[in-house]
Amino acid sequence: SNMAAAQDVHVRICNQEIVKFDLEVKALIQDIRDCSGPLSALTELNTKVKEKFQQLRHRIQELEQLAKEQDKESDKQVLLQEVENHKKQMLSNQTSWRKANLTCKIAIDNLEKAELLQGGDLLRQRKTAKENLAQTSSTITENLMGISRVMSQQVQQSEEAMQTLVTSSRTILDASEEFKSMSGTIQLGRKLITKYNRRELTDKLLIFLALALFLATVLYIVKKRLFPFL
Repeated sequence: SNMAAAQDVHVRICNQEIVKFDLEVKALIQDIRDCSGPLSALTELNTKVKEKFQQLRHRIQELEQLAKEQDKESDKQVLLQEVENHKKQMLSNQTSWRKANLTCKIAIDNLEKAELLQGGDLLRQRKTAKENLAQTSSTITENLMGISRVMSQQVQQSEEAMQTLVTSSRTILDASEEFKSMSGTIQLGRKLITKYNRRELTDKLLIFLALALFLATVLYIVKKRLFPFL
């Protein structure tokens, strides 16, 4: 009876373990069904499922051995029926596992395709962006070259204007020198004219004085000859 009691406890523990592993397998299968990648995550989940199935299988085999060791045929048949139910449940879990893997792989493939398409779009966008950038850079370069040419022309015009100003300045300076020279000449001429005018006046006075003296002399001689008694 003690042995029978120990067997009952062993059977209960074994059944509990089977139920626990069965639930854990179902939970992992649901995780696989919900998994969208990456592939490494799916591989990790499958490794855990395999471990749980192995533990579940060992417990079912243990329960089957316990059933064969039962003294009562009725107890034996009940336990063997439970073992059969557990085996069917395990087979059902394996089918669900395969379907979950298929669902997950399809989801991963779709995601990879979407990423590839998105990556292609990104590549096209980057290519377009690079082309636009190259076009913009070319336009900026052309504009800079145009500005450089305009600046060069302006510098050349400024140099020509400066040269013209220098030439004009020299001409003005030359004209100023000529004006100064002419002014000096005019002043000298004015001085000479003034001098000549003064000299002419002096000459006229000298002539007048000489004439007056001559007339006085003539008058004196005439007076002496005509009127000696005076």
